[in-house]
Amino acid sequence: MTKAGPASVEFRNVSMRYGAVTAVDDVSFAIEAGKLVTLLGPSGCGKTTTLRMIAGLEIASAGQILIGGKDVTRLSAADRDVSMVFQSYALFPHMSVLENAAYGPTVKGLGKDVAREMALSKLALVGLKGFENRYPSELSGGQQQRVAVARALVLEPQVLLFDEPLSNLDAKLRRRVREEIRELQQSLNLTVAYVTHDQEEALAVSDRIIVMSNSRIAQEGAPRELYEEPANAFVADFIGDANLIDVTIRSVAEGRADVAIGSASVSLPARGLGPGPARVAVRPESLILSEGAGAGLPGTIRKCTYLGNHLDIIVETEAADLFVVQYGARPMLAEGTSVKLGFANSGVTLIPPG
Repeated sequence: MTKAGPASVEFRNVSMRYGAVTAVDDVSFAIEAGKLVTLLGPSGCGKTTTLRMIAGLEIASAGQILIGGKDVTRLSAADRDVSMVFQSYALFPHMSVLENAAYGPTVKGLGKDVAREMALSKLALVGLKGFENRYPSELSGGQQQRVAVARALVLEPQVLLFDEPLSNLDAKLRRRVREEIRELQQSLNLTVAYVTHDQEEALAVSDRIIVMSNSRIAQEGAPRELYEEPANAFVADFIGDANLIDVTIRSVAEGRADVAIGSASVSLPARGLGPGPARVAVRPESLILSEGAGAGLPGTIRKCTYLGNHLDIIVETEAADLFVVQYGARPMLAEGTSVKLGFANSGVTLIPPG
């Protein structure tokens, strides 16, 4: 059975309405063949509905969906070359690991021996060789997750979909399994659409991230781009921690803005903004804390918390109470200590006001 290989996915002005409720509102994006793109956002933002529309489990109310350049908007799930790994794994409890993995080719009538060979090769690929005769109830959460992935991979779909695949795992296992998914995706050159509300997970696995808010796309881009250059307050606050500070742009020249943050002055890329009120999103690790005299924004330590490999510090300033993170072995700072805050070259970004 020759397979076409990974396929691109494209949404053109796609909407999904349930009566008066719009779950997805005029969304357009593209996933390149062989890339992992994450749909990231809070509950109810439309990310799972978008994933289900790729799968054909929901049929779009408006717009066009293309897989591998072919219009599949009206095709049912059975007529799309797509597999989905569900949040609950949806394994059949009465079937062995091998029978679960062989389910797809068996249903397609490929014959017992062919289905068995296909399942065995994918189970080996996800590290479950030797587990073929066990039942789901005899496996750990991480192993069940791998069976679900093997079952989804067995027919070598053009697109593989993951819906919150790590939410049932504990924190340490989550990190390991997300690395396994990423390695598998890259080594097999799979096209993957991946849904999560966990921003660290999205940063770790993705080629690109589509951040969704209120049924629309708030911003899309590479992980670093979204973290270092958020388009607005929602993205800045949703991807990582951010201090959002009201500031004044005093002047703009040659694409750079002279910005007043309290009594401190900073020069930042203007990002299309002109003189007047604006906001700055500052990552906690981009605030440089020093004691004694010198330039910077004056402040007072209000809280300092030791967390092993870093300190979490709250500094009261005239601009706002700011959250600062200091990594490495640092001395604790006493409450009431006077400090100055400087701003690093990255992780300090102008965003529109409001």
